[in-house]
Amino acid sequence: MPATKTTTKRTRAARASENVFTDEERAAVQATARERKSQARLSPQEEREAGEEEVRAKIADMPAPDREMGERIHALVTKTAPVLVPRTYYGMPAYAKDGKVICFFKPKSKFKVRYASFEFQPDASLDDGEMWPVSFAVTKLTAGVEARIAELVKKAAG
Repeated sequence: MPATKTTTKRTRAARASENVFTDEERAAVQATARERKSQARLSPQEEREAGEEEVRAKIADMPAPDREMGERIHALVTKTAPVLVPRTYYGMPAYAKDGKVICFFKPKSKFKVRYASFEFQPDASLDDGEMWPVSFAVTKLTAGVEARIAELVKKAAG
């Protein structure tokens, strides 16, 4: 009986069908690589100006409901915590302190989900006991929601 050799290599087609990330997730990772590269060579003032421009461009590219919410949140965050530097984070509007993203707005259109969210990173100073929320679903920006975001941003900016 002749010995048969089997291969353990996967074909390109087999690998392509086993994608771990969605197209949107891959695009977000590529966006953050571009963001980090462009920010590495800027002065603090240039970083703020470039970040403001990038954030406004990302918001302008959003579909109408996300764009309206993004504009209002951007105005709210920059007014509440002017110390935070606008920038993009995985292609989303974000706000950083000392080079670290503190919070960001994730539009529902970004990953095709049912609601937008406003989220905080570990460097945000929101600690409250042994457990606290860091991601907030936002379906509508009411006066109460805006007040809560402002309160959290102020605390996160420390």
